[in-house]
Amino acid sequence: MHLNKPYLDGYDKIGALNQYLKVIFKVPYSELLTPIKSFLKCETPDEWVKEAIKPENFSMILLDHLICELKASQSAMFLIRKYAVDKESGNALLEWLKPFEQYIYKREGNWRDLAAKNKLTKSIVPKSNSPYGQDLIDKMVLLIKEELHHFYQVLEMMDHFGVEYKNITSSRYAKGMLKHVKTHEPDTLIDKLICGAYIEARSCERFAKLAPHVDKRLGDFYVSLLRSEARHYQDYLELAQSISPVDITEKVEHFGRVEADLIQSPDNDFKFHSGIPE
Repeated sequence: MHLNKPYLDGYDKIGALNQYLKVIFKVPYSELLTPIKSFLKCETPDEWVKEAIKPENFSMILLDHLICELKASQSAMFLIRKYAVDKESGNALLEWLKPFEQYIYKREGNWRDLAAKNKLTKSIVPKSNSPYGQDLIDKMVLLIKEELHHFYQVLEMMDHFGVEYKNITSSRYAKGMLKHVKTHEPDTLIDKLICGAYIEARSCERFAKLAPHVDKRLGDFYVSLLRSEARHYQDYLELAQSISPVDITEKVEHFGRVEADLIQSPDNDFKFHSGIPE
């Protein structure tokens, strides 16, 4: 079974998330990985895997993964606030994210309290003049909720393995793709959605690469993330195509080549999405 459109129909709404997960957790994760591998232009090099499983890099993998989950939430929230919702809804979204950002950037609060804060306190209302529709809001709000839940789960893993949070620098990966984004609309939004698709797909592929080589508890966690996030890249692509007035295949191919180059070229800054270690 491939995770394609028939399996996505009806799962766009937040209330259907549990139903979706019940179905998807019965599917062998190798089957979920097949369309992801087909979408990506290259597999993660063995050199990266060998570096990632070294004990001295264990903390960095968890720390960077934690930040990646937060950044995924922030990116999705930026898209909703910029393109789809009114000001009051935008402020409600910021309040939702605030305690997670405060914990990371200001070291305020107790991470154990974050699970109870992963909820919206107000309805999200589309802009009256937004051409992008409810689908963008529904998919991105669902993605934010999942990513923040995974953020909390990574913190649980860090606590279990005794990894303390510390500030780390960003990798070149996302910036390396975003610098190719067009500066005029709707191409800016379309390009960012395509970049989001590649980031999500690569994350799932790396979860699968790491899972057999790490502690069983962590490996099972990576597989669970692959299962719950396997559809994210398709959500991004569907949104991009729905917004574009023309077929996006050429754009997708272009960003695929950019992404593959970042993965296959030498990189002296080891991170979750880095290239071949120097």
